[in-house]
Amino acid sequence: MSSKRDYYEVLGVSRSASDADIKSAYRKLALKYHPDKNPDDPSAEEKFKEAAEAYEVLSNSDKKAQYDRFGHDGLKGGFGGGMNMDDIFSQFGDIFGSAFGGGSFGGARSNSRVVKGSNLRVKMKLTLEEISSGVKKKIKVNKLVQAEGVSFKSCNSCNGSGRISRVTQTFLGAMQTQSTCNTCQGAGQMIDKKPSDTDAYGLRKQEEVIEIEIPAGVEDEMQLSVRGKGNAGPFNGVNGDLIVVIEEIEHPELKRENEHVHYEAVVSFSDAVLGASLEIPTLNGKAKIKIEPGTQSGKILRLKGKGLPSIQGYGMGDLLVHVHVWTPNNLSKEEKSWFEKNQDNPNFLPKEKDKAGGFFSRIRDYFS
Repeated sequence: MSSKRDYYEVLGVSRSASDADIKSAYRKLALKYHPDKNPDDPSAEEKFKEAAEAYEVLSNSDKKAQYDRFGHDGLKGGFGGGMNMDDIFSQFGDIFGSAFGGGSFGGARSNSRVVKGSNLRVKMKLTLEEISSGVKKKIKVNKLVQAEGVSFKSCNSCNGSGRISRVTQTFLGAMQTQSTCNTCQGAGQMIDKKPSDTDAYGLRKQEEVIEIEIPAGVEDEMQLSVRGKGNAGPFNGVNGDLIVVIEEIEHPELKRENEHVHYEAVVSFSDAVLGASLEIPTLNGKAKIKIEPGTQSGKILRLKGKGLPSIQGYGMGDLLVHVHVWTPNNLSKEEKSWFEKNQDNPNFLPKEKDKAGGFFSRIRDYFS
């Protein structure tokens, strides 16, 4: 049993529909799902082909009679076995030509195209806290929109085809070349009437508030594209995109490195010797860490999962706390005397294992 949808259902007409009704229904669907109108929507192209398949059968009296009697199984070989987009445009060029403001070119596909508007580019400043959790932001943009009261007519230069043909004489004979019409940018249309406060394409500036959802984990200078929120396209074209460039605000205490976050913790000499509890900032508040007795300067403490989320969804980074022991530099006579007396104390002398356990040991501890 065929898995294809009923052709009448595809076109949205009844089985008693006239040829004119079938053609009108197909024309509406062709306009709605035309590839030039939906350049980034694969599903639209599939619906466009499905509608063309239905029309190809129902517009042919013999095929329609076979289909009405036997359904899809009654069509020898079915439809679409190798038919591509060019085949569709070639067969039904008259429908597309009139639908998009231009006559068919040479009885085949009209070369007019949908013109896309220009992109807009804005910068968005974000704190590390906002980047950590993701955020929705509303921004105001001044963009070009199609003004009301604008009407169009077929382009005088290309007669609505969107292309200019030129014949050049060569030693091989006459050769014909085609190029996009400069007057209408290939749209096949030009302005007929427009309000006085619009530009040459009937567009005017208008402020719009756009809500943008920023995913967690974005990085400085990363660009996000908001589809269809740019300037309107000339001649009833499609809108450009809004390009959002991320600008990360530097945190006063935390430093970012990809998904990891670093914090420099300075502890007193006595805390490093005796041990202590220390409160440090994180991306979502505060956290307490324990400074073990005898902690060496340069030690790295890891708070797993306290960093930033990966933009690719690979998990969370860590918060790395770099411990620095502050050495007193303005001792009293009594304090200085105490250190001088203990200068040769074995407990105050660096151990060889501490030297060997320097940078490389800290890196090994971090990744273990």
